Amino acid sequence: TVFAVTGGGAYCSGGPGVPIGLSNSTTGVSYQLYRGTVAVGSPVSGTTGSAITFGNQTVAGSYTVLGTITATGCSINMGGSVSVIINPLPAVFNVTGGGSYCSGGTGVAIGLANSTSGVSYQLMLAGSPSGSAVSGTGGAISFGLRTSAGTYTVIATNTTTTCTNTMTGSA
Repeated sequence: TVFAVTGGGAYCSGGPGVPIGLSNSTTGVSYQLYRGTVAVGSPVSGTTGSAITFGNQTVAGSYTVLGTITATGCSINMGGSVSVIINPLPAVFNVTGGGSYCSGGTGVAIGLANSTSGVSYQLMLAGSPSGSAVSGTGGAISFGLRTSAGTYTVIATNTTTTCTNTMTGSA
């Protein structure tokens, strides 16, 4: 019986991948996952009335499943295919600025040496957001003057894929 291939989708580079499975299965049938024409992992035995999983897949490509009746060797492709897409993390740039200032002064500037359009940059102080996120411009960006003592870091988030990356260094 032909069942639908399930799962797939996109994930951020370095992540756990995405699960791929089959909507149902049959006892006595062995199901093999394929990426293109290459078999992936070991075949999974079916259980009548139960969905099966091939686990998380981390390699980009189009995946299909071939079902084979173990007693006869007769095979058929399962319904459809799913894709695995790996979204890149935002590029890493150096945090700039920081330093010391006199009490009652205007503070010190903190920025990022470069940025990418379509990426949002959030300044963090001790693990909490400090101010509003700043949109990337394709050049250096500023988070303005900061007056709170502590170590500042920056987290970048791609506004389309939501993939995040921590920028290099701190201020």
